[in-house]
Amino acid sequence: MVHFEPSRGKAGAASAPGREGLAPVTYLPGASPAEQADDAAEDAAQEREQAEKLLLQRLRGRSLSIIEAQKLLRSTEIDEEAVQEILERFTELHYLDEEKLADQIMHSHHERKGLGRSGVAAEMRQRGLDAELIAEKLEEMPDDEAERATELALKRVQQLDRFDDATIDRRLTGFLMRKGYASSVVRDAVKAALASRRGSGRTSTVRFR
Repeated sequence: MVHFEPSRGKAGAASAPGREGLAPVTYLPGASPAEQADDAAEDAAQEREQAEKLLLQRLRGRSLSIIEAQKLLRSTEIDEEAVQEILERFTELHYLDEEKLADQIMHSHHERKGLGRSGVAAEMRQRGLDAELIAEKLEEMPDDEAERATELALKRVQQLDRFDDATIDRRLTGFLMRKGYASSVVRDAVKAALASRRGSGRTSTVRFR
C-alpha cells in the first residue's frame, strides 16, 4: 500500500495534483513480497513435518493401508501434492506396506479369532486393501475351514448346556455365520457339536429364545 504526501505551495496550501506536485512513493512498514513468500514456504514445511509426525505416531500403534494413511493426511493442513509425496515416500521406506498388513489380518482374524475366508476378506476390504491383493492372500489361506469351524462349534456348545438342541442349533449357526464361514461348513460343524453334546449325555429340554 502506498502513501502520498501532497506538496505545499509558498503559502502552505496544497498545490493542485500534478506530475510535478507528487511526492516520492513510499511503502508502509511490513514484509516484502519475497519475505512473505519465504514465510509461506516455511509454514508449509512446518505443516508437512507435523503431518508426517502424526502419521508416524499412528503407525507406531498399528499398520495402516494406503487409504487409511491418505485419510489421515487429508485431515491435516497440507495440500494434496504434499499428501501424495508423503504417501510415496512412506511406501518406499516400507512404513506403509499393504502386503504386510494383509498378513497381519490373516494372522489375527483367521488364526487367532477363527474367522473364515469371507470374514477375513471383509476385514481386508474394510481396511481399504486392494481387491487383487485380497484375492492373492485368500488363496494362501489353508483349506481348513471345516476343521476350524467344527473346533469353534465344539468349544461354543460347552457354554450352551442349559439350552435345548433347537436353540443351540440356531445360536451356533448364527455364531459361525458371523465368523464368515460358508453355510455348508456351518451345517456340518453344528451337527458335529450337537452330536458331541448328545454323546456326552448333556441334553436339556428347556427352550430359550
